[in-house]
Amino acid sequence: MKLVQNGSLFIVLGMALFPGLSFAEGEAGGHQASNYPLGLYVLAGWGLLAAVLWLLYAVNRSRLKSLNGAKKKDDRLKRERLTVLARLYKWSGIFSLVGLIVSAVILSGTGEKQVVMTHIHGVGYSGDGRRILVPAHDGIKVYEQGVWSAGLGEKHDYMGFSMADDRFYSSGHPAPGSNKKNPFGLIKSTDEGKTIETLALSGEVDFHLMNVSYKTHTIYVYNPQPNSAMKAVGLYYSKDEAKTWKQAEMKGLSGEPAALAVHPTNDAVVAVGTKDGLYMSRDYGQTFEKTGTATQVTALYFGPQGELFVGSYGQGASLARMNVQTKQKFELTLPAMTQDAVAYVAQNPVDTKQLVIATFNKDVYLSNDGGTNWTKIADRGKGISQSK
Repeated sequence: MKLVQNGSLFIVLGMALFPGLSFAEGEAGGHQASNYPLGLYVLAGWGLLAAVLWLLYAVNRSRLKSLNGAKKKDDRLKRERLTVLARLYKWSGIFSLVGLIVSAVILSGTGEKQVVMTHIHGVGYSGDGRRILVPAHDGIKVYEQGVWSAGLGEKHDYMGFSMADDRFYSSGHPAPGSNKKNPFGLIKSTDEGKTIETLALSGEVDFHLMNVSYKTHTIYVYNPQPNSAMKAVGLYYSKDEAKTWKQAEMKGLSGEPAALAVHPTNDAVVAVGTKDGLYMSRDYGQTFEKTGTATQVTALYFGPQGELFVGSYGQGASLARMNVQTKQKFELTLPAMTQDAVAYVAQNPVDTKQLVIATFNKDVYLSNDGGTNWTKIADRGKGISQSK
């Protein structure tokens, strides 16, 4: 009887404990990989409970067989009690097997899913420096504390993605099923994509090349075709959230613009990169002066403190940090690249030693020492989460 009593106590504790753990897993799990071990414990717990219950059922059935044909009153009462317990063990065992199966199904859906980026249209840091945001063909992908996940909101195809201090601006195309017009024109979000606000030119134009001053929020775009606000192809800027636009004359600029960056605090300073090199303007793009050698520029980015990062491709890929006042450049060490170059770069606004780059081949690298050493966090568009 002690075995039976202990078994009954185990059933009560098990039924109370493991469903509670399963509920906790469902509430706290979500998409975070850090909760994955708890799910394994729940699964193991259901399995152990099922094994013990069926073992008790088997032992109980064996004792019942030994009492077949019992005539003594005490033996008949014992048989009746054992019959009741056998039914309890049987149905509890069935319940525990169901719990095991359900937990396995839930666990298979709560493990971390690999993030895949078929295209990369920019990189940026959240204002608090905790998250790297990568706009892809199907929404924003987020890298935080070594783990990739899908971002908030609808899975829009963001183009011309530009991160500012407390928001981002973009163009592009709405996700399937969205009520937004295609193309976006100009949009902004102050909650990392959970919601977006249309600013201008909805349904008219998709700006692939645009950038925003980090602090002043002045918007620069390279307009690919005439529209209701811009009568010609060329460089335009707006200081009032796309309500009005001014066209820049771009005197002195040679070659088709391929990269664009605006100073974080002095929005009159704008850099443009072409296949002929780097060009700088200090008068809102009216006139440009060539800076440096005639090397093809692949990426431009003004850090929050005003340094200009210049990605280029000559004999190979390169990345430099430039003081725009003195025009002095400091070459950074890049990871080995074969027929590839830096397409996008961003600097952590809180920890300026942390840099992230994305390449044309959809590799993403992270540096924590200002660009001396790099860790690959995405390979050909496939996110690589770091083990903890």
